Amino acid sequence: MTFPDDFIWGASTAAFQIEGAWDEDGKGPSIWDTFSHTPSKVANGDTGDVATDHYHRYREDVGLMKELGIDVYRFSTSWPRIFPEGQGKPNAKGIDFYERLVDEILENGVTPWLCFYHWDLPQALQDKGGWPARDTAHYFTDYASFVAERLGDRVKTFVAMNEPNLVAIAGHLFAQHAPGVADISQFAAATHHLNLATGLSVERLRSMHSDWQLGTVLSLNPVHPESDRDEDIEAAQTFDAFWNRSVLDPIMKGSYPERLEPLFASVVQDGDLEQTQQPLDFIGFNLYTRAIIKADPASLIGISWGDPPKSAKRTAMGWEVYPEAIYEQIMDLKENYGNPAIFITENGAAFDDKVSADDKVYDPDRTEYLEAYIGQVARAIEDGANVEGYFVWSLLDNFEWAEGYEKRFGIIHVDYETLQRRPKDSFYWYRDFISRH
Repeated sequence: MTFPDDFIWGASTAAFQIEGAWDEDGKGPSIWDTFSHTPSKVANGDTGDVATDHYHRYREDVGLMKELGIDVYRFSTSWPRIFPEGQGKPNAKGIDFYERLVDEILENGVTPWLCFYHWDLPQALQDKGGWPARDTAHYFTDYASFVAERLGDRVKTFVAMNEPNLVAIAGHLFAQHAPGVADISQFAAATHHLNLATGLSVERLRSMHSDWQLGTVLSLNPVHPESDRDEDIEAAQTFDAFWNRSVLDPIMKGSYPERLEPLFASVVQDGDLEQTQQPLDFIGFNLYTRAIIKADPASLIGISWGDPPKSAKRTAMGWEVYPEAIYEQIMDLKENYGNPAIFITENGAAFDDKVSADDKVYDPDRTEYLEAYIGQVARAIEDGANVEGYFVWSLLDNFEWAEGYEKRFGIIHVDYETLQRRPKDSFYWYRDFISRH
């Protein structure tokens, strides 16, 4: 594999998944605090109350980043830690934590990338309507501009959103994630206001400082029909519109996909689609596998997940190991969206990692996965795609949303009883790979 000399190697995390300290130092509750504290919503009744206790152990974690040798660390700030009510007076102790974190990252020779939203909407704003309410996009813009003003002398790259399409689909269409809604009109409103928040915040930040690098992160997957039946092909095209194009098209083209236009007609106001299409310095996307889709008349939108081939290798999440997916998705952006600057902002795999008798964690399946997917990134670059960096998911085992603590994505093992960190074999593989490239 060959990569450009200035190619960026990184790792990503998310505030709610690692920080813990859920009600400490003035932090307000988020929708994920509420969701995880609701019986039967998260596996084993797990919550993010402690997570990996990064809030108290961040210096140790940053030291591990330095040992790993990454160029960039992508993290998120917790909106309700900084604005417990989602708006109004900021919480000084909340923003002070991120001041200390950024300083520690820089002192260890790593570049911080800050994501403003990784799913933890303040519960106070959910009580006012959440993302289906238009005002939330404006509250978000105020929050993002406050954080950028405080940290922008040291942080030079800002990410507006992490996976707004998954927030809308899993949280407002299929009720699998917070806030646990299953309503297609709520999905449409949430999707549009997440897109609008991206455009409004990028425009605001651009007016504050012209030298900041501004982008956003989407969850993107190539979509394949389960069979060559006409109904499965149609279902795959519908899912592609819901999953990929409902966020890509407003941001990149200033429109919604034609087959979804009637769904969004009631929430799009004059000028909105000009607002969503703000110039971005880069598009980040997160990818783990492909989407295999089949027709399912009984489901809310007439589609459901299909099955990969029986011979396919799967991760602990049940997801197919399909490295070509990352190549296909990069090439879609190259061919259909003008070959923008791209960062792979999450890629990785969950496996059933165990601490061995010699106190190590051997995870050859993860190393094999990473090497195969990174190889497909190199292939895309060779074929002319403008890929500028790759971030592994995740630095640490963490709270995996509705899966709780059962699924381990980290290249660093976390003992949830003692909170001890143990770099896995994949950590050392990635460290050595970075040093060679």
